[in-house]
Amino acid sequence: MHLLGFDIGSSSVKVSLVEGESGNCIASSFYPKQEMTITAHQAGWAEQEPELWWKNLKLALAEVLNESKVSPEDIGSIGISYQMHGLVMVDKNQEVIRPSIIWCDSRAAVIGDKAFDQIGGQRCLSNLLNSPGNFTASKLKWVKDNEPELYDKVYKIMLPGDYIAMKLSGNIQTTVSGLSEGIMWDFKENSIAKLLFENYGFSPDIIPEIVPTFAVQSQISEAAAKELGLSPKTTITYRAGDQPNNALSLNVLNPGEIATTAGTSGVVYGVSDEIKYDPHSRVNTFAHVNYTSENPRLGVLLCINGTGILNAWLKRMVGENLSYEEMNKLASNVTIGSEGLSILPFGNGAERVLNNKNIGSVLSGINFNIHQKGHLLRAAQEGIVFSFNYGMEIMKNIGINPSVIRAGKANMFLSPIFRDTLAGISGATIELYNTDGSVGAARGAGIGSGYYKSSAEAFTNLKKLDTIEPDISNKAEYAEAYENWKNGLEKAIR
Repeated sequence: MHLLGFDIGSSSVKVSLVEGESGNCIASSFYPKQEMTITAHQAGWAEQEPELWWKNLKLALAEVLNESKVSPEDIGSIGISYQMHGLVMVDKNQEVIRPSIIWCDSRAAVIGDKAFDQIGGQRCLSNLLNSPGNFTASKLKWVKDNEPELYDKVYKIMLPGDYIAMKLSGNIQTTVSGLSEGIMWDFKENSIAKLLFENYGFSPDIIPEIVPTFAVQSQISEAAAKELGLSPKTTITYRAGDQPNNALSLNVLNPGEIATTAGTSGVVYGVSDEIKYDPHSRVNTFAHVNYTSENPRLGVLLCINGTGILNAWLKRMVGENLSYEEMNKLASNVTIGSEGLSILPFGNGAERVLNNKNIGSVLSGINFNIHQKGHLLRAAQEGIVFSFNYGMEIMKNIGINPSVIRAGKANMFLSPIFRDTLAGISGATIELYNTDGSVGAARGAGIGSGYYKSSAEAFTNLKKLDTIEPDISNKAEYAEAYENWKNGLEKAIR
């Protein structure tokens, strides 16, 4: 049997086909080949048309089916990974009411802060494990307050992956993990977060049917099977937000294990079996993919919005004729600390780690007689790593202490400067593996369908490609550069 994995990102949609028995990815594709459009009608806003995700999924899937030559009848199940925290609203005809307000949109931060004060900080933290913040529920409240004529049409709300599952099956469903990432799950009551719904004036009826993360959730409809070239016997057996799914992809399921990514945004994600939360919600706690009320597994998530997007912006601005590898080579000619040049990478909306402040990206310490293109490129990578370390210091304060960090060998982790700087400043060993979100989603589908009897069986062929140990000989240089960067941050957030 073969397993399909869909990874619905904000930059692209990736599809991978995994041979179940060997666990090998036999075909993979993504669309669009350039980044998907994100619409920003105002500063701090970010929206995408859900239909765009579906369109690009179809294009990527067509390439995978054509490349693999696998019979649709041999594809048993589908797993879905998706960009977290997005809001999709549909009417009774399953028609999308407005563009999705996606993860990096910061318009609802003030709404969430107000609810935190009204409900009571300790009650929010003990029940929701977070402030309502700028998450999905607060985005819906923004629609209710500012677009009441659209809110009145709402039949159900969904996360982006729930929308894709609806397009595949015709069924509107969600998961506890998904609801928790939208701050719509009450961990103390083990139910929909009525305390927040009452504050926001929502009816619980807008929440879809709740299904397990790993299970036969639904079957592909005849119409979708025809549109996609799949068999209507194929089932959807797994769905999760991209960061819990990335952890699954790296077989990070148990307390003390750490996963990280550095794509458009950057994430450090640690698993705990105890309630852990930051009282300021600068890092956030959600239900992990293997969470149950009887056996809690919680993911503590540090998210930095401005990560690979800074590197991509610099490529467009100053490195248009350079490959990322050539950019890395230029940066490698510059010493640690970029000779005093420092970049704060926070140019992609409000940052949770900065208490939802939107300070923008800041370039400081520039010397026109010293600094060249390579300094700028290195300072950007160092700034991204330092923002990770800043957040990991918060994680350490609540008991998440990364000594080994697992990541897929992709995106920013392809850069030796990025890897060495992260290991050097954090003191953690970095392990890189042959996986990504779409492959992880396919393996998740194998677990959910029962094809794999355990996660251990699903990840038997997960291969470690590289190990980066901290270079203690450069410890002082990394520490000095980090302190210079942090001083600049403290000035910017005053």
